Amino acid sequence: MTLHQIVAGFRLGDAISNEAVRIRDLCTAHGVRSDISCQRATTQPEAVASVKDVEALRGEVRPDDVALLHLSIGSVSNRVFAGLPCRKVILYHNVTPPRFFERLNPSTAQVLADGLKEVAALRDAADDVWAVSEFNAGELRAMGYRSVRVLPLLLDVAGPAAGPVDPGMRRTLGDPPVTNLLFVGRLAPNKRHDRLLEIFSAYSRTIDSSARMVFVGGSGGAETYKALLLGTAYALVAKNVVFTEFVDDAKLRACYATATAFVCASEHEGFCAPLLEAMAWRVPVFAAAACAIPETMDGAGVLFSPDAPPEVVAETIGRVLRDPGLKEKVLKRQDERIARFRARDEWAELRVLLGV
Repeated sequence: MTLHQIVAGFRLGDAISNEAVRIRDLCTAHGVRSDISCQRATTQPEAVASVKDVEALRGEVRPDDVALLHLSIGSVSNRVFAGLPCRKVILYHNVTPPRFFERLNPSTAQVLADGLKEVAALRDAADDVWAVSEFNAGELRAMGYRSVRVLPLLLDVAGPAAGPVDPGMRRTLGDPPVTNLLFVGRLAPNKRHDRLLEIFSAYSRTIDSSARMVFVGGSGGAETYKALLLGTAYALVAKNVVFTEFVDDAKLRACYATATAFVCASEHEGFCAPLLEAMAWRVPVFAAAACAIPETMDGAGVLFSPDAPPEVVAETIGRVLRDPGLKEKVLKRQDERIARFRARDEWAELRVLLGV
């Protein structure tokens, strides 16, 4: 038996791609063959050698194989999956609602709308259906999916033990020593970087004028949104705002290593892995209580209402950071959350999925 993982796009550093690699590695370690397939057009050039062409699967899959579709967007991969002559499993990562992109990127909005249609069309195509969060499972049930189970995102939250920190990035963000408010995630309207700028503006005006806002994430396909954000920063007189674009692992670790707080105002997330990554670095996490975020936080960090005034969120961040006792309480609950997440027996969970 071979587990054929199918993704809509593959890029190192992407949460879904990282999970596919982690599943492949777990399978290999336990004697189960696994590969990853993707369209050539949506595979990062550096990864082509290790990722198969999804179009070739039709002629390779055997009846005793398992096809696992990481479902996240409209894609040729979805249609290839539906026609494979083997046991089929869907792992749903969520599709971002098109409304977030309708004005800024109509073509992306259309792809997302097509993706939602494909999710609905795949309802009876799989033998088993899993979702990476209960929030996502609820979406599938509302579409008529039956017997949906939850397999939380498989994620390495090693924190500082993950590897070296890029010294140049560390110097850039750590010199002079300032408060770094960090958010990690691609530039996309649903992630509400604009609201983070409002929170940061309030924080720098009323709490710490030397603070810096660090946005880590690529803007490919969201150039209009980035231009809007730059204009918003100018209008808010929000200085010390850094857009790093996509960074490699060592530079990302430098961003976490120099972060004073991780702040997330996203309106739509199917899981949000960076929340746990920040906790693993013992960075206090502040996040809007929207979609799957409270589930991922699992009682840790500090949640705030998505409609809370920026000044209130900024004051909350300031209170925690300036009160050592309160900050340690927040970090202790985060440590407990990470301990629970790390205690998972990932292979045992996968064995149930695979039936091996």
